Amino acid sequence: MDSKEVFLQIFRENIHREGSDALLDYLEHKSDFFTAPASARFHGSYPGGLCEHSVNVYRCLEAYLERERVRELYGLDYSPESVALVSLLHDVCKTGCYKAGTRNVKGPDGKWQTVPTFFYEDSLPYGHGEKSVYILSGFLRLTREEAMAIRWHMGFSGDEDKRLVGQAFQQYPLAFALSVADMEATYFLEKDEA
Repeated sequence: MDSKEVFLQIFRENIHREGSDALLDYLEHKSDFFTAPASARFHGSYPGGLCEHSVNVYRCLEAYLERERVRELYGLDYSPESVALVSLLHDVCKTGCYKAGTRNVKGPDGKWQTVPTFFYEDSLPYGHGEKSVYILSGFLRLTREEAMAIRWHMGFSGDEDKRLVGQAFQQYPLAFALSVADMEATYFLEKDEA
């Protein structure tokens, strides 16, 4: 199965709350979610990279939450729906933001050559995690912990006040877990793509 098929299977098996059908219709037919890159020049910077990254984050979050220490010592226990929702949709803010183009780079022979790239153009500059929460909230109701997890998934690599990141992680452990899963997917699973 390709990433889109895996994404759809995970979504359909786990996410059933009111509004999820409309959200899935939006993702499939009214957005570029399944064809968008995950970034302009780093991880997943190719068509379909966003969907692939989302599936990777799901797998990493699921594995993190299955750890004995995480379950027993930290007491983290979330429904399959919450796990699927926050991981698959944390970067929905990236839909409609990447435009295909070209740029010039020096080739191995030292000569300039034109290569394909993506340019980031955000027509709804609402932030990153908060934009994902905003978009999702137009379709379905998130729990406070789900909203916080998506909002703060960039962790300490975002531009926010670091005290707020730490406070969010303390109050909403799913935010920390999602951030770990996002970083693992980005820097370990997808590192060769960067």
